[in-house]
Amino acid sequence: MKKQELITKLEAFPYGLDGFWLVGGAALVLFGVREETGDIDMGCTPQAADRLEADGCLCGVSDDGTRRFRIGPEIEVFENWLYDAVETVGGFPVQSLRGLREMKLRLGREKDLRDIRLIDAFLSREANAD
Repeated sequence: MKKQELITKLEAFPYGLDGFWLVGGAALVLFGVREETGDIDMGCTPQAADRLEADGCLCGVSDDGTRRFRIGPEIEVFENWLYDAVETVGGFPVQSLRGLREMKLRLGREKDLRDIRLIDAFLSREANAD
């Protein structure tokens, strides 16, 4: 999904965005690092996770005890999945680029390594624009 479709889905997110933040490809789309993403991954606070679990959204528990939720076919939410800090981009809470880079480095999958190269190129362009 491209940026405008992503924004439309975020605006319709049934739980509001208080206590939630974007991670992964969706965050990269909002930053302008990538053109599109296949899904929406989010992090959330334990309080937001409690609301999701109370609503019956729980789809799993990770080895570290944090919860994972599926909301419809395109949104997955991970409790406490945050590296670095949350920033606001276009009015939406997103994990910082520094945090996204760290997260993707730790995941280490080929698609994450591609995203790291995109993040690095984006940050280099931003630094040269100043």
